[in-house]
Amino acid sequence: MQEEYTMEKLEEQIGYCFQDKHLLQQALTHTSYTNERKINKIASYERLEFLGDAVLELVSSETLFRQNPTLSEGKLTKMRAAMVCEPSLAFCARDLNLVPFIKLGKGELYTGGRGRDSISADVMEALIGAIYLDGGMEQSRSFIEKYIMADLEDKQLFYDSKSTLQELMQGKLKKDFSYELLGESGPEHHKCFRVQVRMEEEILGEGTGKSKKAAEQQAAYKSLLLLRDRGICI
Repeated sequence: MQEEYTMEKLEEQIGYCFQDKHLLQQALTHTSYTNERKINKIASYERLEFLGDAVLELVSSETLFRQNPTLSEGKLTKMRAAMVCEPSLAFCARDLNLVPFIKLGKGELYTGGRGRDSISADVMEALIGAIYLDGGMEQSRSFIEKYIMADLEDKQLFYDSKSTLQELMQGKLKKDFSYELLGESGPEHHKCFRVQVRMEEEILGEGTGKSKKAAEQQAAYKSLLLLRDRGICI
């Protein structure tokens, strides 16, 4: 691991210092890394991910429940889903610059594992599980509230971006819009798609992603941000 990607550097980034450094190391280790090296001393992050997922669901549910005393169960469920969905957790991992610290096998690296949202999201949950085991519920709660529950309104908007944009266009704006594929690049196992949203003759937003659907979601989200900046109520 390069010098700038040490465990100490990561602890500084996340604002938590582990008593048991092995837990942090495990939270960052993909199965491909242990399998290729036949390492038995260090387990992969999968068990920690299982635990972290449960901690995240409990903390997020309790926080949303307390902060929104008038919301129905259905709306609370939707808010929680927006916050803990794979794209949102992957975004949080990138925002924390967590991705460069993930230990991947050569095969996984070759097939684009470091850019895969599923792995980034899993490591985010594993990190929560590691903090819970190392420091208890209050430390994990503090981490979740600071790095995952922030900007919840924008996370909700991102989660619902395609359906929200469609409702806005068909309802309030009464405009025709479309998604247009601008191109794709990269090898077959590591594609990158570029998509733009056009409202009649105007380009509203552009997105990229590992799939066409992911690129469309990002383009829709950027389009909604632009429309919101123009004073249109989303």
